[in-house]
Amino acid sequence: MGKKMYDVVVVDAVRTAFGRAGEKGIFWNTRSEDLCVPLLQALIKRNSPVEPGLVEDVVWGVTNQMKEQGGTIGRMISMLAGWGWDVPGCSVDRMCASGLTAVGFAVALIASGMNDCLVAGGVEHMGHLPMGFMRDPHPRAAEVMGDDSAFNMGQTAENIHDRFPEFTKEMADAYAVHCQARAAKAIEAGKMKSMIIPVESRDQDGGKILIDTDQAPRPSTTMEGLATLKTPFRENGRVTPGNASGLNDGASAVLLMEADKAWDMGLNPVMRFVSSAVAAVDPRVMGIAPVPATEKALKKAGLSMADIDIVEINEAFAVQAMYCLDRLGVQWDDPRVNPWGGALAFGHPLAASGPRLVAFMAAQFRENPQAKYGLCTMCVGRGQGYTIIWENLTTQK
Repeated sequence: MGKKMYDVVVVDAVRTAFGRAGEKGIFWNTRSEDLCVPLLQALIKRNSPVEPGLVEDVVWGVTNQMKEQGGTIGRMISMLAGWGWDVPGCSVDRMCASGLTAVGFAVALIASGMNDCLVAGGVEHMGHLPMGFMRDPHPRAAEVMGDDSAFNMGQTAENIHDRFPEFTKEMADAYAVHCQARAAKAIEAGKMKSMIIPVESRDQDGGKILIDTDQAPRPSTTMEGLATLKTPFRENGRVTPGNASGLNDGASAVLLMEADKAWDMGLNPVMRFVSSAVAAVDPRVMGIAPVPATEKALKKAGLSMADIDIVEINEAFAVQAMYCLDRLGVQWDDPRVNPWGGALAFGHPLAASGPRLVAFMAAQFRENPQAKYGLCTMCVGRGQGYTIIWENLTTQK
């Protein structure tokens, strides 16, 4: 095999609505696999002449790989989607970035020439499989990670507040209000309609319902309301349910192809992969890791933050998002940052969140042909960060 690297493009990206985890969540009566199946079917339906037989692998991110999310869900969902037995599949785990890692692995496979058409994505049903469900940490895990706080993501956010006191609770709350307002504006303007694929489920009485609207956003969020919330991770702390992402259920999926193949098939790819990077930091402040990951990705691409027109950062916590943006030289209210709001409003169903960033980026590139480069980045439990940089292709259509 030669050393040629092939251009990789995103043809389409879709997601389910995101629900709140638990019995009051919109997907309480829906299995994880059944969140994924409509996405695979939609990618084929929306992108003729692509057919299931062209998909050479399904690379699927999932953090808690047991029960309904075990058994290599990436293989099972293509068969449930009616694609037959001939489409392979696998499951990938990098905790919060499982889905973004799946996208990155798919990019690498196509860029190397090993494949030319892949589906990548992720799912997490945090209602059925809560964070940490059935895990058995090594007896030395706390020792090697620094201390027990590394196990609890809320405590890692409190640790960031401790180490960087310039980021106050009031600032975190203001960021959250800003995020909710942007999300509300985007939803009202119909920005989510093109990417959300309806999912058939059942209500509490067993009747069939079609779910196509995010459950998590709280458009009425105010500073006054956030000030009254408890700090569950530490007495008199700064992290609250209002300035942290929620526990959520959802799935997202991306159709990736080798660029020439996509153009030859008459498709109109949205964006081209430019570079990516993963980085690792002290697990006790895992939320800061998008900074070194982004710096690496920018260096590989020969770009700076000044070249980036759209930034999609997954807001696991307001404080970690503010820290990362500040260290990257970007104001937290910069119009380039999460123009439609982020995870503080829409939620963070772990492995589904990375491909959700890709879906948001693709939709915004379509609306903004003048934007050239976009950056997706997120922090990862246990102290990692993942960043991918994309180039807008809609100007070439």
